[in-house]
Amino acid sequence: MPKPLIAVPLGDPAGIGPEITVKALADKALREEARVLVIGDLRVIEQAIGFTGVALTPLVVKEGEEVPDDPTVIPVLDLGNIGPDDYKLGEVSAAAGQAAFEFIKKSIELANAGKVDAVATTPINKESLNAAKVPFIGHTEIFGELTGTADPLTMFEVRSLRIFFLTRHVSLREACDLVTKERVKDYVHRIFEAMKQLGVDDGVMAVAGLNPHSGEHGLFGWEEVNEVTPAIEELQKEGYNVVGPIGADSVFHQALTGRYVCVLSLYHDQGHIAAKTLDFERTISVTCGMPILRTSVDHGTALDIAGKNIASAVSMIEAIRLAAHYAPHFVESKR
Repeated sequence: MPKPLIAVPLGDPAGIGPEITVKALADKALREEARVLVIGDLRVIEQAIGFTGVALTPLVVKEGEEVPDDPTVIPVLDLGNIGPDDYKLGEVSAAAGQAAFEFIKKSIELANAGKVDAVATTPINKESLNAAKVPFIGHTEIFGELTGTADPLTMFEVRSLRIFFLTRHVSLREACDLVTKERVKDYVHRIFEAMKQLGVDDGVMAVAGLNPHSGEHGLFGWEEVNEVTPAIEELQKEGYNVVGPIGADSVFHQALTGRYVCVLSLYHDQGHIAAKTLDFERTISVTCGMPILRTSVDHGTALDIAGKNIASAVSMIEAIRLAAHYAPHFVESKR
């Protein structure tokens, strides 16, 4: 079976995306697991090779051509849309934001057409996107729009821990208001479908509690009593292997040790803290519930260190590796 082909859009050229991309592709073990097609600008890659000193040669591959399985080269689909004279490393700019969006858009087009098996994204900068008047706040929104997915699911994976999120970028006050029986049921339904796409179709899912000790039957809040527990009881009657609410101070550890196959976190920081405290660099974001598979590093553009050859490629390596791991299952689920 051929190695999965993973598209890697370069991200914001002024950030660390190009650096961690070329460093990741210098990892011989990774190249044994996946073929990679970088979506970007040849000049940006050459700049990154120049200041990192990686012993790789960029190789321009035209759309539709076979991507070589050669660990000594960086296959690149050259969009020719930005060069080092158009931006300054470490600075926000409209040019960098527009280029980053175009890199992502092309990678999604390739995935939608089945020309790549998955996409592993590098960081983009929200300020640069805004300066370019790109009408999206981040990757998830771009992928949702360009794949026709109204509400993509976000999953974090680190070691054996998988975490889904009921809410994402909203205030804590709004997140609490979004913890409803209907929303919990909808997300659990879709999470089980997403897990099947990833080839994980066995095991118990846990729903984290919102309040301390899951509210202690109303002593510390009524969300569990009125919304979460009724949702789980109805889901169990429907045949879903889901339990909870389980106190957030223990549920993530229990999942890590194998009791649960995944956890539904009820708000952004609840799950982020659990994953990133465990292993910040190896926490990988997987966007599920779409017709294509996308993984991503879970860090920013780090403009303060861009171009200094000190950015770690560990997260990028893990993102590509996880995409390659899940891609065969995902492709098979669509047949």
